[in-house]
Amino acid sequence: MVRLIASLAAVLLLAPARPALAADTEARDHPLLSRMPGFEIDEAVVLDFDQVPFAGAGGRGATVEGKHTTITYVLDAAKAAKAPSEAQIVQNHVNALRKLGGAVVAQDERNAWLEVKRGGATTWVHVRARDQGEAYVLDIVEGKAMAQEVTADAGALAADIAATGKAAVYGIYFDTGKAEVKPESRPALEQIAAVLVRDPSLRLHVVGHTDAVGDVAMNLKLSQARAEAVVKELTTRHGVAAARLRPAGVGPLAPAASNRDEAGRARNRRVELVAW
Repeated sequence: MVRLIASLAAVLLLAPARPALAADTEARDHPLLSRMPGFEIDEAVVLDFDQVPFAGAGGRGATVEGKHTTITYVLDAAKAAKAPSEAQIVQNHVNALRKLGGAVVAQDERNAWLEVKRGGATTWVHVRARDQGEAYVLDIVEGKAMAQEVTADAGALAADIAATGKAAVYGIYFDTGKAEVKPESRPALEQIAAVLVRDPSLRLHVVGHTDAVGDVAMNLKLSQARAEAVVKELTTRHGVAAARLRPAGVGPLAPAASNRDEAGRARNRRVELVAW
């Protein structure tokens, strides 16, 4: 995972009176939105893939995933005599995105969460006004699935089960917050079926795991539903006897790595086969 940081300061410390900033030559506005007049980029962070908490319908928490751009803007005292209000910053972005067909998911005086659908893709935007209008932050997530670089192999899965009693499977895909197995999961499912064909006596717990983003109870329920969906695929499409498989979901309670970065979270989003 490449983390690109274009920053004028390692830590953002905003004071009521701030000197003019140096030109932000290395950082750029996101193509979707121009900046407010009189503001400069203080920090820009781009992650190729991330999972980001986002306000859902009715104020419920949600998680979105994709390319994540965070841009922090601060008022340049040399270019603006007066800071806009926080509500003015938020409403300016709401109006701009509505012109692009965007919809407001949730909004208050300091925040707006918006969803923009263009060309078959979804982009989520969270604008956060701060410091009495002297700064604001844009979180922009361009929806996409993570490019999976590790796939299941029947031989490796069988070897892991023989050695440790379990094997982690990557390459089974779901949309964010959903439990329907995506078609591109077929190669991994075929390898699981091949393991079971090789050893007719083998019986497996199919265990769903999530990362720690979002509510624990929600992730427990989601991981159970995903495990059940995998079992259904194996029994209905790949000819595995239902009596040989037991679905279970443990959500984020048995991580394979730290959840502090995307590399660890990606390892935690998995299915495990546990012999019984």
